[in-house]
This record gives sequence, C-alpha cells and structure tokens, in this order.
Amino acid sequence: MATTDPIAPLAADPIDALLSAHGLRRTAAARLVLGWLLAHPDTSYTHAQLQAALADDGGAAPASALDRVTLYRLIDRLTQVGLLLCRVDNQRVRRYQAMPTSVHAIPHFECQSCHRDSPLSGALKASAADLDRAAQTALEALAALGYQGMSMDFAVRGVCVDCATGGAPGTATGPAP
Repeated sequence: MATTDPIAPLAADPIDALLSAHGLRRTAAARLVLGWLLAHPDTSYTHAQLQAALADDGGAAPASALDRVTLYRLIDRLTQVGLLLCRVDNQRVRRYQAMPTSVHAIPHFECQSCHRDSPLSGALKASAADLDRAAQTALEALAALGYQGMSMDFAVRGVCVDCATGGAPGTATGPAP
C-alpha cells in the first residue's frame, strides 16, 4: 500500500506553501488573489482595480465567486501576515502589492496630479543596496524596541514628468485610478 506525503502537494505549489507558512488557509480565493499579485509584482492595485482585474482574467473561475467583502477580508489577512504591502496615497486610497520576502522597502513615486503609482526600483538601482540596508537598520531598531510585524513604505510624492510638462501621460506601471 502506497502512502502519500502530505507535504508533497505544498512543495509543488509555491502559493500554497506561502499561505501555509503564514498560517493562512489555502482556499481557492486566497490562491487566486495571491497568485495574481505575485504574477504582477511591480503593480499596485486598489481594491476595485484588483477585483476588476480578477474578474477580467478569463482563466480565473473563482473570481466570479469572490465578492467585494470577501476580497476586502482576504486582502486584509494577506497584509497582516506580510504577504502584501498596503500603501495609502495622498488621496487616502489604499493600494496593494505583493511584498517580496527579501525586500525591506519598496520605493515608489506617487504623482499628486494624475495619481499614477510608479515603482522606482529601476531609477534607484544604483542606490538599492543602500536603501535596503537603511530600511533593514530601521526595522531592526524598531524590533529591538518591541515593535512587531513591520514593513516599510518608501514613497516619493510630487508631480510626474508628464503632468509637469503638460504632455500625455506615459506608460504607467500601475493602473490609473
């Protein structure tokens, strides 16, 4: 009689492994949302944008069963365990993005005119190691004081080149609101 290894299916699916490692249930909705955000790591989504993107994804059958409240609760749980980064822009709109485990801060630019949210990792490539070390130092100092479950958001706010010059908005890395 053959025995089955209960860990084997987790090893085959990295999303299931991530959910389990963070103490979350491996539901179809959780796999769908986390899988989508991990597949689009440089894009941040509002709740409505994420719901629309999941509904528009032809291969995502569970998205139709993913109502607004369920998505809110799931996003909240994923954020609480550190799998998602939640940023609140200057218009108080929450945006969610997959949080890579090896990253301590995700630098991004928020245009105060068109509200596009663009990652700065390419623009700050030369300084990325310095930024990561500074973020790690700050997180370690706060942890020594007893703070827990922290992540860091590095936001630069201003007016993008397109808005400043009056040109047509360029290719946004994140969806426009």
